[in-house]
Amino acid sequence: MDGAFFSLLVDELRDVSIKEHMAVVFRYVDKSGDVIEMFVGIQHISDTTSNSLNEAIDTLFSREELNISMLRGQGYDGASNMKGEFNDLKTHILRENPCAYYIHCFAHPLQLALVVVTKGNADIATFFTSCNSLVNIVGASCKRRDMLRDQLEKDIMEALEKDTLPTGRGLNQETCLKRPGDTRWNSHYGTLLSIIYMFKSVVKVLKLIIEDDSTDNISEANRSLRDIQFFEFVFQLFFMRFILGVTNDLSQALQRKDQDIGNAITLVKDCKDQLQHMRENAFEALLDQVSSVMWTKVEM
Repeated sequence: MDGAFFSLLVDELRDVSIKEHMAVVFRYVDKSGDVIEMFVGIQHISDTTSNSLNEAIDTLFSREELNISMLRGQGYDGASNMKGEFNDLKTHILRENPCAYYIHCFAHPLQLALVVVTKGNADIATFFTSCNSLVNIVGASCKRRDMLRDQLEKDIMEALEKDTLPTGRGLNQETCLKRPGDTRWNSHYGTLLSIIYMFKSVVKVLKLIIEDDSTDNISEANRSLRDIQFFEFVFQLFFMRFILGVTNDLSQALQRKDQDIGNAITLVKDCKDQLQHMRENAFEALLDQVSSVMWTKVEM
């Protein structure tokens, strides 16, 4: 780093033995004017209290012979599993160096807001639990993933023969049900898109699993089959696809390296306008989409 000013990025993680660690990244500008992000390493911590985090940071600075007076920024994700301890760490560092400004990721508060709001609604929380269960059952083994892939291929060929499937570059490619990530709420958007795209094929695969006497989770497959054929599930599927689609676009835009606070505020306003328009004018179109899927289900 050659004596350059730098910023500190820290996140908490656990290994397979459930031991707490702290991942550390330094960010600085070299003499050529290039922004460098350097992964320093993983520091073991006894727990995630602010005192342990402070001691770990002090030990790291001492080992790397760094002066805290050269620190110009600190960033943490503010996740709830840290119980606010990073706030105390931030305050501790600011006491020693008022120039070490705290920077919060633009996109992360959006992710946290989506998680809190969604988990606060019992129906939507149950819906996502059903989606996770569906992905786990269909993707439980290579055999089942192959079953879904083969069934999807058959359904695509049938639709092409009937000329009922849009064609073009990037369409109708081989895919699978996408597994959502617990810490990235926008990953659920990909899960919903894959369920909608393969809805007909997923229903058929679930029926095949139930008919297979050798399987050991017929009850889970049967429950998922009943869940996804209810109007409520299909409605919530398309409803959350729209909500997460709008917020996913915002999330991706907020993560751009050249993003500034003025443009970020404009993007948030545009997102709110889209959601408001959906509430006031797009409900009938949503019901039409749901009805088309329910009609397809009846035909099957």
